[in-house]
Amino acid sequence: MIEQQTIRLRPFPRGYHLITEEVLGQLPALPEKGLLHIFIQHTSAAITINENADPSVRVDFESFFNHIVPENMPFLTHTLEGPDD
Repeated sequence: MIEQQTIRLRPFPRGYHLITEEVLGQLPALPEKGLLHIFIQHTSAAITINENADPSVRVDFESFFNHIVPENMPFLTHTLEGPDD
């Protein structure tokens, strides 16, 4: 049996955020076995799957991406959707 449900998450600022509890809170009771497929419909956001055993992984990810993709890069020409898009 296949079910499909659309959920909405609250807006998050730039960064790495745990969404597990928020996703699970919007789903009906889940079967004991199954597959959950999460698809994000926005192009300026992404989903990564990490085991979250060590919270410093999120800090390292954020530091790395802030280094290679800094805010407000004045040389960009596509600014119609804001400085961070």
